Amino acid sequence: MSKTTKSTKTTAKAKKSTGTKTSSVKPKATRKAKGTKEKADTPKATPTITAETIDVVPSIDKNMEKRFAKMREERRLPPKVMDELVTKISRLNVTKKEFDEICDNVIESYERSLVEPGEAVGTVAAQSIGEPGTQMTLRTFHYAGVAELSVTQGLPRLIEIVDARNNPSTPTMKIHLDNKIASDRNDAKRIARDIEMVLVESVASNISIDLLRQAIDIRLDPELMEDKGLSVESVAEAIQEKLKGKGEVEPGDNVIFVYPANDTLAELQRLSEKIRDFRVKGINDVTHVVIRKEPDGYVLYTEGSNLQDALEIDGVNPHKIYTNNLREIYQVLGIEATRNAIIKEAMNVLREQGMDVDIRHIVLVADMMTTDGSISQIGRHGISGSKNSALARAAFEVTIKHLLGAGIAGTKDPLRGITENVILGQLIPLGTGSIDLLMNPQAPASGKTKK
Repeated sequence: MSKTTKSTKTTAKAKKSTGTKTSSVKPKATRKAKGTKEKADTPKATPTITAETIDVVPSIDKNMEKRFAKMREERRLPPKVMDELVTKISRLNVTKKEFDEICDNVIESYERSLVEPGEAVGTVAAQSIGEPGTQMTLRTFHYAGVAELSVTQGLPRLIEIVDARNNPSTPTMKIHLDNKIASDRNDAKRIARDIEMVLVESVASNISIDLLRQAIDIRLDPELMEDKGLSVESVAEAIQEKLKGKGEVEPGDNVIFVYPANDTLAELQRLSEKIRDFRVKGINDVTHVVIRKEPDGYVLYTEGSNLQDALEIDGVNPHKIYTNNLREIYQVLGIEATRNAIIKEAMNVLREQGMDVDIRHIVLVADMMTTDGSISQIGRHGISGSKNSALARAAFEVTIKHLLGAGIAGTKDPLRGITENVILGQLIPLGTGSIDLLMNPQAPASGKTKK
């Protein structure tokens, strides 16, 4: 008896027992209806399956398990890709043929994306990043229409990233607030005041020398003091702390007198210039803060960066704070965070310029810059200048210096790289040149012998 005949009979029995005319059945609920009445009254919620696919569904589950087990055993896919494939296929209602096609396509796509042995990945990455770099525009990106808060973009920023500059031209931070206060503008203003650096000259209307008192006269601006959330006493305390016992501070009504220990005119003039740059409030290097309303609450954008001190401010979410200064990330968060930041910053620059560069090229650059546990630039003071081959170093920059140094030291060149072999006109170790084949003429032939 064929499968089609069996299916037709099952459908007919189901029609008689339920007394309804339908072209589809619920296999488990119908077959158990004869044994127990209670289960028939409350059938399990199962997807409606047509008569043609009744015998197909159970076999797909077994096939899935066998195929997944085989794929895991063969290790054709990485564990992460394998888990994602299992999750997505389990949500689909597919036939055995469709399931096999999906698995075959995923494996084929993954294997096509792998790099072939002997591929010149460094050269390809350099071309993929360098060629679009010639088309970049030299422009600056502004936040929220505020002219004084800008971030360098384009080719200058890409050069800063690969050079691992100690001080980027426009350092900035993006600071999220704690979830409890993220939607309160007053709290956002308070935290912005705590972060923004305020100098004495920022709140003083006039700083002069009072020769009668032999003191420095600091006149404070009441409006600026109120805007920054400061009092005369707090400014006086900050000045006293910076003087470190080399003078006395006398606060008054919107005025502060500073009496230096040495009351000569030269000392008064020197100290008056120094007092202007005393920090009264905020954290170092952050000169301006802009508050922006975003979907998940208020976010602070800063001009200037100081990640270490910003993490210590109350009300700041330490898990959602970011700076574009790679050196600061390395010093505070470590080398892995620096690697991720290099990838993110470079990709942001390329995307903002409309360049479609594969992320794997950027990942390779980031790995090379951070491979030894510290951040190194791509240049003669970093990766290119630290190659083992003297010829490779000489081919990049300062040729005479490297050749003279290698000659004096009697350096040997192993000729394992590409540049040095090109210089000597030899086969480069790429593609088929990266493989050496040896033949043993004494080995017996493995083929079938002729009779």
